[in-house]
Amino acid sequence: MYDIRWIRENAALFDQGLANRGAEPLSAALLALDDRRRVAIAEAQAAQEKRNALSKEIGQAMAAKDQVRADALKGEVAALKERLGALEAEEKAAVAELDHALAAIPNTPKDDVPVGADEHGNVEKSRFGTPKTFAFTPKQHFEIGEGLGLMDFEAAAKMSGARFVVNKGAMARLERALGQFMLDLHVTEHGYTEVNPPLLVKDHTMFGTAQLPKFEEDQFRVLPDYWLVPTAEVPLTNLVREAITSEEELPMRLTALTHCFRAEAGSAGRDTRGMIRQHQFLKVELVSITTPDRSAEEHERMLACAEAVLKKLDLPYRVMTLCTGDMGFASQKTYDMEVWLPGQGAYREISSCSVCGDFQARRMNARCRAPGDKNTRFVHTLNGSGVATGRALVAVLENYQNEDGSVTVPSVLVPYMGGITRIEKAA
Repeated sequence: MYDIRWIRENAALFDQGLANRGAEPLSAALLALDDRRRVAIAEAQAAQEKRNALSKEIGQAMAAKDQVRADALKGEVAALKERLGALEAEEKAAVAELDHALAAIPNTPKDDVPVGADEHGNVEKSRFGTPKTFAFTPKQHFEIGEGLGLMDFEAAAKMSGARFVVNKGAMARLERALGQFMLDLHVTEHGYTEVNPPLLVKDHTMFGTAQLPKFEEDQFRVLPDYWLVPTAEVPLTNLVREAITSEEELPMRLTALTHCFRAEAGSAGRDTRGMIRQHQFLKVELVSITTPDRSAEEHERMLACAEAVLKKLDLPYRVMTLCTGDMGFASQKTYDMEVWLPGQGAYREISSCSVCGDFQARRMNARCRAPGDKNTRFVHTLNGSGVATGRALVAVLENYQNEDGSVTVPSVLVPYMGGITRIEKAA
């Protein structure tokens, strides 16, 4: 969400940011809406001042026992009262139209974000590990899971349709182990506070993190008043909505392991098999609330925390800086971590870490104040996957698979698996 005053003062910069995202310039249209709002406010103020002055004159006329003048003045006041109502309605309509237009505009990219139209414009930032060479043709995760008898897509489809899975036995435990391992890592080593948030949220909560109104079709509505969260970013970030947080409490670092729900409305025909793209999945989320001067530093730190997960799992991955045409609506800058999947012979996204500046904070009215300072400023928000648990399960299955169809359990997960070091076909 933008401050229209900032757009007025930085119209060329604003339009250039939109151009970098492949969008048309909008400053002129937005400023025209703001001019309409300003005119309505000015006319309403002038009418109110006139009304006050006339009311004073009515008193003077009554004191002078000039009933004719008093009645004439009362007629003018009544007309002004009616005019004020129309002007206030005009101002309200202008504000609503401007707010609606501002809410549909994506965040302005940072200056160091590569300019590009789509994923082909992304730039590799770094790389970790070397993809393993197998003495056999590696299978994809769903082939491994179904071969072990522990991953059932057919049963899930009978209950819920496509893009669901039933994991059983050691497979279910491995997914749970991954989530617990990630939470423990982020809490004990990275200083995040674990949160167990609601999975049902209201419209204003989804608006605050910019899922609404633009991406309504990608969400699952539950009854008229609730939405299932597409990511724990939504409730975690909204913990500071409509509040003034002391800067002594920042950065605030929060993490949660939750189910996430996405309609995947724009993904018809993509990743229809397996667990890469599902309607319901587990994810460990990282959220940071910080001051404007520390958000860039916090972004790099968050990326390092997410990377630590894959390093400890010894999974090869690369970090990509997303270009302007590929990053999310609310993001100023995004890093994607892509893990190597030998069954697909490709790197696939497993985490996105984004800095949003004050874009979400303005939508939530989330502010901070330095000790001893009367003034407040909007916080900066950041979010990232730390990491997507289902996709981590996919990566472990494909990278730790054995020729006999079994899967070796990564050493860091063995304690969470009760000492199990190998997952074999269910008896």
